[in-house]
Amino acid sequence: MAPPWLKAVPDGVELAVLVQPRASRTRVVGEHDGLLKLQLAAPPVDGEANAALLEFLSKQLGVPRRQVTLTAGDASRRKRVKVVGIDAARAEAVISGQT
Repeated sequence: MAPPWLKAVPDGVELAVLVQPRASRTRVVGEHDGLLKLQLAAPPVDGEANAALLEFLSKQLGVPRRQVTLTAGDASRRKRVKVVGIDAARAEAVISGQT
């Protein structure tokens, strides 16, 4: 069964994430309140944390940056990110291996 933060969509997956900006380093922390918790080294200023989030997820999941988009939560700590070109099983395996 897929974790609550992972949802399969027709052309990829959607991740429900909780970000903690200004952390000491960028990393996956685990699950928190049904969301995937990520610490980001970038500050939440001028979209830097959002850019760092999308870049980090594209590298972790092995997809080009253009296939990772922020669909909700632009100015919130709770965000939804869509990743095209990856299935839910692979996304879960890669991210769960990071925690």
